[in-house]
Amino acid sequence: MLALTSHADEYADTSELVRANKFAEALAKVDSYLINKPADPQMRFLKGVIQRNLGQQDEAMATFTSLTQDYPELAEPYNNLAVLHAAQGAHDKARVALEMAIRTNPGYATAFENLGDVYARLAGQAYNKALQLDSGNAQVPRKLNLISELVKP
Repeated sequence: MLALTSHADEYADTSELVRANKFAEALAKVDSYLINKPADPQMRFLKGVIQRNLGQQDEAMATFTSLTQDYPELAEPYNNLAVLHAAQGAHDKARVALEMAIRTNPGYATAFENLGDVYARLAGQAYNKALQLDSGNAQVPRKLNLISELVKP
C-alpha cells in the first residue's frame, strides 16, 4: 500500500510541476523516477508532454513513438504523436496516428476532434493544389476561405 501511495505522489507532484510550467524541474523528476521504473507508461507519457512543452519536439516524438510500440493499447500516445506530426505539417502521418488512437479507444473524443482538424488541413492542401491547376475555378477560393476560417489557430 505504501508503494502505491508513493507512486501516486510522484505522479501528482510531477503533474503539479507541469501545471505550474516548471518543465525543467518536472523533467528532472521524471528522469529520476524512470531510472528505477523505466517501463512506467504514465511517467513516460508525462515525459513526452514535458519534452513537447520544452520545445524538444524530436525527443517528444521519440517518447510517444516508443510508448505506442510498447503499449499499443493506449490511445493517448497516438494522439500526442499525431499533434506533433501535424505541427510539422506531416498531416498524413498525423491522420494515421489518430486513426490508431480511435481504433484503440473508439470513445476518444479529442482524437476525433483532432482528426477533423487534420482532415480540414488536408482539404486545404487539396484545394490549394486545385487552384494551382485551375486558377479559373471560382468555387475553390470560397472553399479555401471556409477551410481557413475552420482551422484558424
